Amino acid sequence: MKHLVLGGVRSGKSAFAQQEVAASGKNVSYIATSQIFDEEMANRVKLHQESRPADWNVIEEPLELARVLNSLNDPQQAVIVECLTLWLTNLLCLEDEARLEIEKTALLEVVSHFKGDLVLVSSEVGLGIMPMNSLARRFADEAGLLNQKLANLTNRVTLVAAGLPMSLKSTL
Repeated sequence: MKHLVLGGVRSGKSAFAQQEVAASGKNVSYIATSQIFDEEMANRVKLHQESRPADWNVIEEPLELARVLNSLNDPQQAVIVECLTLWLTNLLCLEDEARLEIEKTALLEVVSHFKGDLVLVSSEVGLGIMPMNSLARRFADEAGLLNQKLANLTNRVTLVAAGLPMSLKSTL
């Protein structure tokens, strides 16, 4: 089962995604894409660390997500990726268009062929106002397009708002 979980900041998407992957009954690998650049982000990461089971295999990978997913591509494996929009931010900040395209293409390829349970967490950024600067607009565009492509590759898509999951797509 491949599941895309979308939501805004503090929407409850992470807790929902963690419940979903834990329910698989399989060994869980948690891929963390965040990078810590300030104290506030360190606190966010700490909250995420405290919220997940200690027996989950945690892999920190801010850029080469497809490579890591490929190494975990096994029907007996459950994987959660937290979070695709942070991963996308990391790539955009490199200011390397070729690398961005290579990594996005590789991710979509791995997701399309992934054999285990996969829960992808991503922010829904298209519900707000149009951003004022070009980088923020580029980020919103890239995130929206990535979410659309992943929605086409996954069996389930859930939008979480105010801690309430709303099914957008469910095919088996």
